[in-house]
Amino acid sequence: MTKQSGKDASNTTTRAADTPRAEDRADDGPSNFVREIIADDVARGRQGGRVATRFPPEPNGYLHIGHAKSICLNFGMAEEFGGTCNLRFDDTNPAAEDIEYVESIQADVRWLGFDWDDRLYFASDYYDKLYRYAVYLIEEGKAYVDGLSPDQIREYRGNYYTKGKHSPDRDRPIEENLVMFERMKQGEFADGQYVLRAKIDMASPNLNMRDPPIYRIRKMSHHRTGDTWCIYPMYDFTHGLSDQIEGITHSICTLEFEDHRPLYDWFLDQLEPVLDGDIRPQQIEFARLNLTYTVMSKRKLLQLVRDGHVRGWDDPRMPTLVGMRRRGFTAEALRRFCDRIGVAKRDGVVDVALLEHALREHLNATSPRVMGVLRPLKVVIENFPEGQVEEFDAPYHPEDPGYGSRKVPFTREIYIERDDFREDPPKKWFRLAAGREIRLRYACLITCVDVIKDPSGQVVELRCTWDPQSRGGTSPDGRKVRGTSHWVSADHSVAAEVRLYDRLFTQENPLDLEEGQDFTDLINPDSLEVLTDCRVEPSLAGAAPESRYQFERLGYFCVDADSTDQRLVFNRTISLRDSWAKLEKKLDKQPARKAKNKKPTTASKGASTSKS
Repeated sequence: MTKQSGKDASNTTTRAADTPRAEDRADDGPSNFVREIIADDVARGRQGGRVATRFPPEPNGYLHIGHAKSICLNFGMAEEFGGTCNLRFDDTNPAAEDIEYVESIQADVRWLGFDWDDRLYFASDYYDKLYRYAVYLIEEGKAYVDGLSPDQIREYRGNYYTKGKHSPDRDRPIEENLVMFERMKQGEFADGQYVLRAKIDMASPNLNMRDPPIYRIRKMSHHRTGDTWCIYPMYDFTHGLSDQIEGITHSICTLEFEDHRPLYDWFLDQLEPVLDGDIRPQQIEFARLNLTYTVMSKRKLLQLVRDGHVRGWDDPRMPTLVGMRRRGFTAEALRRFCDRIGVAKRDGVVDVALLEHALREHLNATSPRVMGVLRPLKVVIENFPEGQVEEFDAPYHPEDPGYGSRKVPFTREIYIERDDFREDPPKKWFRLAAGREIRLRYACLITCVDVIKDPSGQVVELRCTWDPQSRGGTSPDGRKVRGTSHWVSADHSVAAEVRLYDRLFTQENPLDLEEGQDFTDLINPDSLEVLTDCRVEPSLAGAAPESRYQFERLGYFCVDADSTDQRLVFNRTISLRDSWAKLEKKLDKQPARKAKNKKPTTASKGASTSKS
């Protein structure tokens, strides 16, 4: 075999190898209004014609496919316009963050084919500066220390129909606020006893502008700063200022932050006299990725893990990148999918069949072909000499000779798929049955002459004969043999466990629930089937984890990390054909459609909250 089989080579260049450049894109390609905005800014020389983006994950969990869209967009736009993209961790909530997530996120971004070079940053890098910015707001009468409880703050805030009420502490003197904020910093107060709030407008129709909290007390150790701090900035305060500090030109966010944009701009406006540099970042919102038969909420994914519905964050049924990678998804397939769905301004739902189509397309082009039998049925070739071994040449890829070939041993006893035999075959059954002849892939023609059953009537063995003149599977006299089966030698094949994965949910929208129903009630009971008595051809002995193969006639499979020298474990990545979609040829069309639910109003979305 002359090519590395089934492995997705790690690409640490900024641009994914198969991501088309701007000049290579067709005019009728997927829409991307973000590209249009950036192109116009560059053409007009805004921000000096620079393009600097960032991917800003929170280190409080594992990335999922929705993050992949954001990664591809941010890194892709930077590369396309000759700019830079930073990786910045918004680590402002020590209660939920861990170095484990920092490391896994970096690995996921690199696996997708992108790299940030030396531009790895953390919001905690800016804690000293953010604290000084907060002090400046207090000095300018734009922030105050508030002693209302969280419930009281929500009550005083009002709603879309009712104006908010001023806190009794809103007019606290500036000097007193400065002292109180310093005492917060020194740890003199209990968690939740005080917060620092921006003083904006309690009558604003945008609830995010009604004096949002910008610092809270949280006495716990931080994964980077240790016990240095016991007050931490809120995400809305940190976000835009971190962008400004790093010289970000285009801050690309998902649509739920649209109503937070006035607050993003307010902080930049108020702090302009003390900000370094002249870069003014622009926030641009795009619609997040929603997939059918999938949930993306971190809380719901966490529930699946904690309640034991899946085996962990890297369960191959999960939409996490670690789970998809373990299942056998390729980075190229995910990048192609993200490119094809485009970038929309309104929320919609993408048919998961388009993702599956992109995956099949790439796996078909890159996966070596091998033979594996998932439900073995023994076949004894009665006229084949005992102890004799013949070897038949089998190509690894019928469309790419560069993958080379391997020798497949043929012996008196072989295994075929149990589903390839019927005692009472239906009409137009072209596979094996008593008295019928089939072709063994790459090998020869065999005819079933006897069926052996156990006392319960279960078929346990077939007796067959072979035609020695049909080596290679060609009929010597031109007779038609329509059925073909894959097979492995009983003596030479390797034992394997195979895990057959399917969609995790039975319903297209797992959150479209009836009264009293939980989304976990819609989990597909057939989303995982474990087969422990499988056999695969000997060329797979010692196959490395994450190696990908097409098991001929069965689907695409990936070697799991649970494999040992004594026993291989394979995950079915995806079947050969889409058994869910009616017309796969429609998948290349734009898949997004309007969501059933309208975009939440400002009132329903609530006021400024921590991203954490």
